[in-house]
Amino acid sequence: MKRQQALRTWLQKQFPDATFDLAPASADASFRRYFRATFADTQRPTLIAMDAPPAHEDCRPFIHVAHLFGATGVHVPQVLAQDLEQGFLLLSDLGNTTYLQALRATPANAQQLYTHATDALITIQLASRENELPPYDEILLMREMRLFPEWYIAQHLKITLDKKQSTALEAVFQRIVKNNLAQPRVYVHRDYHSRNLMVAAPTPGILDFQDAVYGPITYDLASLFKDAYIHWEEAEVLDWLIPYWEKAKKAGLPVHSDFADFYRDYEWMGIQRHLKVLGIFARLYHRDGKDGYLKDLPLVMDYVRRVCERYGDLKPLLQLLNVLQEKPSWGLTF
Repeated sequence: MKRQQALRTWLQKQFPDATFDLAPASADASFRRYFRATFADTQRPTLIAMDAPPAHEDCRPFIHVAHLFGATGVHVPQVLAQDLEQGFLLLSDLGNTTYLQALRATPANAQQLYTHATDALITIQLASRENELPPYDEILLMREMRLFPEWYIAQHLKITLDKKQSTALEAVFQRIVKNNLAQPRVYVHRDYHSRNLMVAAPTPGILDFQDAVYGPITYDLASLFKDAYIHWEEAEVLDWLIPYWEKAKKAGLPVHSDFADFYRDYEWMGIQRHLKVLGIFARLYHRDGKDGYLKDLPLVMDYVRRVCERYGDLKPLLQLLNVLQEKPSWGLTF
């Protein structure tokens, strides 16, 4: 409550002659919280206030990426005011309808919404320059995947891997990273999915980009179409992914000339992401007390299993998952 009061005081200084209500707009998996300021003067647009405690969050990457992506012409929040010492940002409001809400309400709109999302992604990728964003390098890719044994297996399943299992898992990690690092590199939003895309004018409004990096070209597509919060059949995904690939080639992006090779990269990138996500969702529950993500674990695990069944080099991971599933554990979620 102290921070919320400090945020209100800061906002009042931005609008000394205005009266406004401040209500929760959303929260995410980090320490950041968002509030919507609605003004008594109905001619004023609503605004979003971000509360990012400096002890846990740094607002500067958000500001940098907002400028970087915004300069491409895609729809991101404008940073209207900032107080880095307190960890407050004032942002333009992209509305309150996420892709997830819209897709669940009207699945028939998926084609249109995903076309907008992939077109925006191409726009961002075309603007890519090295050294503007942190590299999505081997250290970061491996650190993310190791969240899987650390938090999902050890903490959530309460299982300790033996030396042989750990060695086999590490070997699979190395194969995955080898593929990931061989892919062409572009700007990567890193969480480009239905909860961070808004139905706005223009659509999509793009949120939660502060962790953007310079890395594999298929990463954001894996986030978008292998979404932890909503599932689509492979045939539907192909109907959206192939047009992206065709447009990307035509625009000069460095995608594979053969769609089969491109799709393999997309699948292997998804494995890296989903191993990370399994670890993060488990950590959010066991460390942070956020149990809302547990219901999404089965879908994420299903993505992992399906890809492992398709590629021989990933079979050791599938075998490990089968062994883990057989072991009794209160937290087993497959």
